[in-house]
Amino acid sequence: MAHISDLIATDINEYLRAHEHKSLLRFITCGSVDDGKSTLIGRLLYDSKMIFEDQLTAIEADSKKFGTQAGKLDLALLVDGLAAEREQGITIDVAYRFFSTDKRKFIVADTPGHEQYTRNMVTGASTASLAVILIDANKGVLTQTRRHSYLVSLIGIRHIVLAVNKMDMIGFSQEVFAKILADYCEFAKQIGLTDIVAIPISALNGENITEPSDKTPWYKGPTLMHHLETVEIDDERQAGPFRLPVQWVNRPDQHFRGFSGLITGGKVRKGDRLRVLPSGKESKVARIIGSAACGLAFGENVANAKPQAAEMDEAVVEQSVTIVLEDEIDVSRGNILARADALPAVADQFEVTVIWMAEEPMLPGRQYWIKIGAKQAVATVTGLKHKTNVNTLEKLPTRTLELNEIGVCNMSLDQPIAFDPYVENRDTGGFILIDRLTNSTVGAGLIQSALRKAENIHWQALEINKEAHAAIKNQKACILWFTGLSGAGKSTIANLVEKRLYSMGHHTFLLDGDNVRHGLNRDLGFTDEDRVENIRRVAEVAKLMVDAGLIVLVSFISPFRSERRMARALVSEGEFIEVYVNTPLSVAEARDPKGLYKKARAGQLKNFTGIDSAYEPPESAELVLDGSQLSPEEAADRIVRYLADRESIREMGLDFSI
Repeated sequence: MAHISDLIATDINEYLRAHEHKSLLRFITCGSVDDGKSTLIGRLLYDSKMIFEDQLTAIEADSKKFGTQAGKLDLALLVDGLAAEREQGITIDVAYRFFSTDKRKFIVADTPGHEQYTRNMVTGASTASLAVILIDANKGVLTQTRRHSYLVSLIGIRHIVLAVNKMDMIGFSQEVFAKILADYCEFAKQIGLTDIVAIPISALNGENITEPSDKTPWYKGPTLMHHLETVEIDDERQAGPFRLPVQWVNRPDQHFRGFSGLITGGKVRKGDRLRVLPSGKESKVARIIGSAACGLAFGENVANAKPQAAEMDEAVVEQSVTIVLEDEIDVSRGNILARADALPAVADQFEVTVIWMAEEPMLPGRQYWIKIGAKQAVATVTGLKHKTNVNTLEKLPTRTLELNEIGVCNMSLDQPIAFDPYVENRDTGGFILIDRLTNSTVGAGLIQSALRKAENIHWQALEINKEAHAAIKNQKACILWFTGLSGAGKSTIANLVEKRLYSMGHHTFLLDGDNVRHGLNRDLGFTDEDRVENIRRVAEVAKLMVDAGLIVLVSFISPFRSERRMARALVSEGEFIEVYVNTPLSVAEARDPKGLYKKARAGQLKNFTGIDSAYEPPESAELVLDGSQLSPEEAADRIVRYLADRESIREMGLDFSI
């Protein structure tokens, strides 16, 4: 809904033009529970006449049923849309509302106050330029106030409105207001917040919201609405270097090839020399084409309107454009176009800050999808430095991140990407992490810097390659990855397979879970994060052995699909053969050759797969062997024949007598 204006009735075209060219301010409200965030937003909507009559009627009815104002109009219900929120009287999800005035358009995000909803607040803050931090005048600066301020600072919001609410409940005391402001500013300095405008308000009664209150004659500053309408948001991206993440290679026919996207930094002009990153190829801008506009006069038939592509000499931040280059060079979705004299960095290893958003913990060594703009790659956390206690700002050692925790870590990607540090450009320095199995967003992150040591590490060209190593051994290198519960029979079967391959003259090596833990992985335990690192190391060793031309047999429980998928991705197509020894838990436990199940049942052995730690069965293993029906010899026969059928080993001379 647009702000009500006389032009709507007198000159709709003029009104639409004026509305189109209003600036847009995105801001968030945050604070402790029951500080009045939703009431404040409701008041802004109400006072700016942004509520339809039917909405107002519904709110009046809901106020009697769900309200907290003794049957009076409860403006908080305009925002607390979830039934659970209304029943509990709190904000759970992020609620977005649009409103406008004569001077500006606004999108406000009402973010939750509870600590367990930190991820929701980060989501709401990610696109905001200003934060309204509410403080209950009765309570002063609380732990949650500090936590929200830290998160706002972390996300990169620099414009702060300190709205000291419920001033009516303390008699509009200037002394209390001054003390709260002094306490907050002392903390704000520690986290780098300096642009702070403090306003004494009563959201419930509308004091200092849209009109100055006669109850605070000692306050000479702006009302909240006036400040929101006039605050100058210094968009550093406008003055920064040009950045265009390519979202689409636009080629409608053989005569046109352009690169479309939203400009996230600086400006571009025709004739500018651009570089494509990470490839480094260069060309000049031949044309800049804006998004298609539809020429339609008021009252004209829509069928007569013709799309008009607007060609421009210059384009700036927040404009969606298509850039045509003078030369035919390779540009793909996810690449970044930048001016050749002001380039982003390119790297594949970074120091990052991660806000974890999933119920399952973040595990170093596990692979995730990373998305930065339109670019997608595979990311692995290679080292978790610390997590931050957002209430005290204390840095704590940790081996993983749980839901809503924030940590600093090193991250490695499977390919170089172009980026800017997050403090310089949110769009080219911010990312999300996605679970590779569920496609769920599990984390958000900020790139701090590249790991400079990575720039000094390069692949050394070797003349004797994997194929040469395998050819001299008269075999095709591969990994036979045995997975299943403890006691399933993996090691027994793998040992038989290796003996038979050895008797046929093939070159093999068996990596057994227990044996590896005596040396390479002796420092690892059995927590989820240790299991992930255990498999990561073994997978890397197995890859090196494949490069040496060997048939590698890997016998590990390897309970998580994600890590088995990671191991598969390390080698070429067809070189990873997953062998699932599918032995039911009851059968494996009955065997219990090492007495481990008995200890686990007695509580003497923690994190034991199948008992108090999960096992994720393969979904599409190349071989599935029923460990309760097949003997180890029969299972080994089946595997060797499978290798022969796919020509990994010689068919002649098969010897099944050993």
